[in-house]
Amino acid sequence: MAKMLFVVSGATYLTLKDGTRYATGYWAEEFAAPYKALTEAGHQVVVATPRGVTPNVDMMSMRPEMAGGIEGALELEAIIRSAEVMRRPLKLSDVRLEDYDAVYLPGGHGPMEDLWVDADAGRILTEQLASGRPLAIVCHAPAAMLATRIHGVSPFKGYRVTCFTNDEEEAVGLASRTRWLLEDELQGLGVEFSRGEIWKPYMVEDRNLITGQNPHSAAILADRLLQILK
Repeated sequence: MAKMLFVVSGATYLTLKDGTRYATGYWAEEFAAPYKALTEAGHQVVVATPRGVTPNVDMMSMRPEMAGGIEGALELEAIIRSAEVMRRPLKLSDVRLEDYDAVYLPGGHGPMEDLWVDADAGRILTEQLASGRPLAIVCHAPAAMLATRIHGVSPFKGYRVTCFTNDEEEAVGLASRTRWLLEDELQGLGVEFSRGEIWKPYMVEDRNLITGQNPHSAAILADRLLQILK
């Protein structure tokens, strides 16, 4: 069975352009759906965060209206409570990529606070991309690609990618409040940006890189990883 590395934000808030803090973290569905699918298939998951801090779930993502109803919210809570790996994460600085068969990054707005400027996140993404082994990134987690820049140039230049779109950011009321928009910044790396319908599952695969647009895309990324890791 495969050994998977989940690189998770350690942020508890997103700093807005007016300097105020917006409570956030990782998005429940984006961790829970792939974690459940991969572990039930017998794969091992290891979690790593900046400085080894315990990840913080965005409580908005646990609300029934965000989780497909009360049953969905309860299932998310149960999965997260059962995931002991989330309570004892590795430090990103201690990660040895040769120990893992694939890398996955869940989103939430947290990565826009920490992973986008985290040198270890940048190193992990750069090395994983070059390795040819699967690298799956969803929603806001492609912000970590911004940490791969050296003298303004990223190894992701020319790759087809997707992420949480400007339209989706507008729909949640944050487009005018954030310091920057992820779709815009990714295009600044020189990627070939692709997008699907707002809120619908959408996945883009280019070589060993798999990206998903929004929370509902996490499940299809997990399905693709399961196919690759067979």
